[in-house]
Amino acid sequence: MVVRASFENNCEVSCFARLTNTYSLVAIGGSENFYSVFEGELSDTIPVVHASIASCRIIGRGTSVWGTGMGYWYPTTTTDQELQHIHDSLLDSVQIRRVEEGLSALDNVTTCNDYVALVHPDLDRETEEILAGVLKVEVLTVADQVLVGSYCVFSNQGGLVYPKTSIEDQDELSSPLQVPLVAGTVNRGSEVIAAGMVVNDWCAFCGLDTTSTELSVVESVFKLNEAKPSTIATSMRDSLIDRLT
Repeated sequence: MVVRASFENNCEVSCFARLTNTYSLVAIGGSENFYSVFEGELSDTIPVVHASIASCRIIGRGTSVWGTGMGYWYPTTTTDQELQHIHDSLLDSVQIRRVEEGLSALDNVTTCNDYVALVHPDLDRETEEILAGVLKVEVLTVADQVLVGSYCVFSNQGGLVYPKTSIEDQDELSSPLQVPLVAGTVNRGSEVIAAGMVVNDWCAFCGLDTTSTELSVVESVFKLNEAKPSTIATSMRDSLIDRLT
């Protein structure tokens, strides 16, 4: 399933939402139309949490990452109240950590699936260790594209990369990620792919300007035609409901 969405006429949906197999975050202060798109597709399966980061609605460029369901990490500017709200909305097993990192727009410089994270070469060594520890992934540095989190999106099923990425580079990246990669765009040719979409293993949300051809590519590379919510996500939601009731 691929769905179009926009946040107050802004098609860079990833700036205002995060999505994993087990939970989703959406920015506060949006319209009901934006929330209804996410909740209509996800609320029967995983929690959709309304949140802010450092009193800012641009949660997708401050948090990281596509995630493993194991945890999230946040910049030090995130307030105690914001962290507590997110923690209370998720299971205790989901780790939430602040990171003191000079590259504060964390989602621009990191991206990952359940197994591998690609990071900016200048990311602090301590930050890499926290990332590996919280999300339980192998951390790899990408030297050629420092803003890897802006120009690449991948899940456990596939990945979409910067349209000018060569076949050789796609093959080189595909090997450690162990998923097929395709070069493409969203939002009528936007090369900043990660700003224009969020995806998990069964659902994707793209900017409202995304064309039918672009949607077809997304649906194909992420194998969303027959994808269904995992039993892990369903059981996590059941556990969360039991805990809150």
